[in-house]
Amino acid sequence: MIGEMLDSMARIEGGSFRMGSERFYPEEAPVREVRVDGFWIDTHAVTNAAFAKFVRKTGYLTVAERDLNPADYPGAPPENLVPGALVFHMTSGPVDLRDYSQWWSWTPGASWKHPDGPGSSIDSRPDHPVVHVAYEDVEAYAAWAGKRLPTEAEWEYAARGGLDAEDFIWGGEMYPGGKYAANTWQGEFPWKHTSRHGPRTMPVGSFAPNGYGLYDMAGNVWEWTADWYVADRTVLESPCCAVRPLELSYDSCQPNVRIPRKVLKGGSFLCSPEYCLRFRPAARSPQMIDTGMSHVGFRCVKD
Repeated sequence: MIGEMLDSMARIEGGSFRMGSERFYPEEAPVREVRVDGFWIDTHAVTNAAFAKFVRKTGYLTVAERDLNPADYPGAPPENLVPGALVFHMTSGPVDLRDYSQWWSWTPGASWKHPDGPGSSIDSRPDHPVVHVAYEDVEAYAAWAGKRLPTEAEWEYAARGGLDAEDFIWGGEMYPGGKYAANTWQGEFPWKHTSRHGPRTMPVGSFAPNGYGLYDMAGNVWEWTADWYVADRTVLESPCCAVRPLELSYDSCQPNVRIPRKVLKGGSFLCSPEYCLRFRPAARSPQMIDTGMSHVGFRCVKD
């Protein structure tokens, strides 16, 4: 299948839809009418094979493969200021779900070519979505491919597949017919996983497409969008003052870290109902633009 899908795109005709949700997390509200123009979108996330072709043609070096600037990471231990990325690892038992540092670890040597750290390889995963790509990396790929990244509205409109205001891309049930409809966490997060493939990416197209023929718009990997992350989007619509989305995208809980954040969409293989019920079209998450992670990828669009 991968050979047939590498350059596949679907045409999404322009239209209006109800964006957001008021049933789950506050940053998804309010529900509002949004119109988007027509565009083309990749039918699946960019794969390791496709990204490898880009690197061969251009010699591109991803952010995770470059040396770090200590000034960008005040207080970081010196041993962490080396090329690498954040890698997920299962815990030995139940943990406090408010402390994500228990299952994420900075791993020197982790990159798109070594998704689980040194010693791991993508050789057996050519049809898996590429991961550990920072925002600069995905912009570079999109420009090389003659495409761009989708806006948050375009991504959500496409993900809904023509369904109006449903909770999931396939309808209203989390598990239609009692079965998983996407590569999401199975078991008890983050210490017990019950699927055969384990907590990791799967080949693109492993589950049925949505109504527009798009694969993995839920689960597998989070996907970058072009929009700066703003938790309260009503601020942007205020008529009383000029607001800069870039400034609002900084994390107020980390005032010393001046790294802006973009919107991720779609959820990933780590999403579970008890921790992260975000494998839904309205769900959104902030991601610092310099950071690659083992559950973040992307797809492209073009006009």
